[in-house]
Amino acid sequence: METSQILAAMLAALPWTIALTFGSFVGGALLGIPICAMRISKHKILRNIAIALILTLRSIPPIVWLFFIFFAFSQYVVQLSPFVAAIIGLALITSANMAEIYRGALSAVPKGQYEATKVLGLSTWQKYVHVIVPQVVRISVPAASTYCIGLLKDTAIASTIGVSELAQVANHISQETFRGLSVYAIAGLLYFAVSVVMALLSRQLDIHLRAKVER
Repeated sequence: METSQILAAMLAALPWTIALTFGSFVGGALLGIPICAMRISKHKILRNIAIALILTLRSIPPIVWLFFIFFAFSQYVVQLSPFVAAIIGLALITSANMAEIYRGALSAVPKGQYEATKVLGLSTWQKYVHVIVPQVVRISVPAASTYCIGLLKDTAIASTIGVSELAQVANHISQETFRGLSVYAIAGLLYFAVSVVMALLSRQLDIHLRAKVER
């Protein structure tokens, strides 16, 4: 197999890796919101449930979650494709990490901002939508983007349940051609290129949000 053919095969698998990354991240980012709300709740039971959930999701290795969802959940509850099972598993893990990122961002918002909303007579909805949430989003961007880049690399474990993403294609080609070094070097360069693009986009988003909040 020529190098050009290897590169073409990997480029064909790259969209699946990117889709898996962003699908898992978006799902986890949304699910992390209610988990964070529970984590900072005044009700002890809700806080303890959130703490237990976050600890469980973060303590068990991702590959175990993927195996459980794809083999056990799919067998006894509902049939899932490898891609969907991978997104669900990685999104669950992401939700726990994003919940903690949100919680850290909330604690970083100056107390004066909360006091100002009371002085202005804003409702709870107005306080969060117009004052607190924009600042939380801006503060969360650096940590969230760093996690998202790490998630890109973690998608490689989806190959263990049969998702045809970049790592699985690289492994298949290396076994077929016995050119492991060059194959994985190309795969590494593709991961690096996507990571750089993601880092640049997150940087631009951070600059935009910072300017918007400071207006």
